Amino acid sequence: MDVKIEKSWKEVLAPEFEKSYFQDLTSFIRGEYKTKTVYPPPGEIFEAFNRTPFENVNVVVLGQDPYHGESQAHGLCFSVKHGVRTPPSLQNIYKEIHADTGDKIPPDGNLEHWADKGVLLLNATLTVEAHKAGSHQHKGWEEFTDAVVHALAENKEHLVFLLWGSYAQKKGAFIDREKHLVLEAPHPSPFSAYSGFFGCKHFSQTNAYLFAHAKNMIEWAREK
Repeated sequence: MDVKIEKSWKEVLAPEFEKSYFQDLTSFIRGEYKTKTVYPPPGEIFEAFNRTPFENVNVVVLGQDPYHGESQAHGLCFSVKHGVRTPPSLQNIYKEIHADTGDKIPPDGNLEHWADKGVLLLNATLTVEAHKAGSHQHKGWEEFTDAVVHALAENKEHLVFLLWGSYAQKKGAFIDREKHLVLEAPHPSPFSAYSGFFGCKHFSQTNAYLFAHAKNMIEWAREK
């Protein structure tokens, strides 16, 4: 199956594209886009991979579902396009970055600069029907993104995995903690951020680990 995805990921994930679950998933997704409003736009489903080639990944952030509101999702977890109001969970991420590193809170919620610098912003499910959270769960995306996480954990060393919330923590439970840095905290949503996300200091810990392993640190917050 010819999947339009960045070439290094296409090579790494080639076995997945030939499996029956992925073919069934593809058929389902094509039907959804033909008959319903689905996010993100079809050309941005694999934006996380296209922005962050396999060899460039140093940090992995695991999300769950794309945003299901108009003009929000663009293939990067937690991120929204320029000009779109910063969602509450990302506002809390920015607050923790500011408290942790002293960096100023950015003026918008676009995280493309993270992706371009080696942060894979991966949702477990890569598509969603408009205004129906979780509508594309259990259709095959989770199996595909499990394969992504396994490929990274098994074939690379000294990655940082940021697992926020129980869903992400379960998805990353198998990761070798001796080989990679795995940082866990409650989800940054307004419902749980005060239960331990605030004060987790994941951003400074990530950069300290990257520096210690001779990798480029991440500029978490920046002004336009």
